[in-house]
Amino acid sequence: MNTTDPLPDTSPAAPTTQRVLAQARFEATTMLRNGEQLLVSVVLPCAVLIGLVAAHSVPVGEGRRVDLVVPGVLALCVISSAFTGQAISTGFERRYGVLRLLGVTPLGRTGLLLAKAVAVLSVVVVQVVVVTALGLAMGWRPELTGIPAAVVATLLGTWAFAALALLLGGTLRAEGVLALANLIWVALLGLGGVVVAGSELPPAVAPVVELLPSGALGDSLRAALAHGQARVGDWLVLAVWGAVATLLASRLFRWSD
Repeated sequence: MNTTDPLPDTSPAAPTTQRVLAQARFEATTMLRNGEQLLVSVVLPCAVLIGLVAAHSVPVGEGRRVDLVVPGVLALCVISSAFTGQAISTGFERRYGVLRLLGVTPLGRTGLLLAKAVAVLSVVVVQVVVVTALGLAMGWRPELTGIPAAVVATLLGTWAFAALALLLGGTLRAEGVLALANLIWVALLGLGGVVVAGSELPPAVAPVVELLPSGALGDSLRAALAHGQARVGDWLVLAVWGAVATLLASRLFRWSD
């Protein structure tokens, strides 16, 4: 044996929690540094907030305008990070073989998915801080008693949209994911009950919007932060979407093209 050869690395792998958190930190940092994802996650929601508060031509419901708009924009933030950004990144990671390679590391496939979930939650927290600060500066006065209900709705919404993102990003080609994820974001912004309550939409659309995860999340956050109410029915809608999307993603997800 050549004594100059390096000895094999026999050090044990880091604990599972440490590996997941390290990957989550990398994923979150990458999302926040990516110009396109930063635009969708932070810049556009803030622009929507400023525009809707200033433009009284768009009906948002009964009450102080800013009190109704900010919860809707918080729902938009969840959709931007948990769905749009996550679906696009997953699709391109599949295309370039990143998911397949990470799946065979000590992190494992389950660890990778957990890391992505933690990363999404971390980015959502950053978004909530930014939008909340902007909303308060614009005169928003949230109902503090509704914060626990808002947290529950946000967690359920993040689960539902992250599962939908994995379903979309894990089954379609990257180019298709990019086009469809952005198209869905625009559609939900306009007609999904996110920043404009379903009750303010045409009567033919409103019943459908109430059953969408976007409408359930938007209505739940508005009820919690504007009126201090917990809408358990909306939580149930989000939970059903999350459970179904998780089941489908677990069966249909492909780790490489």
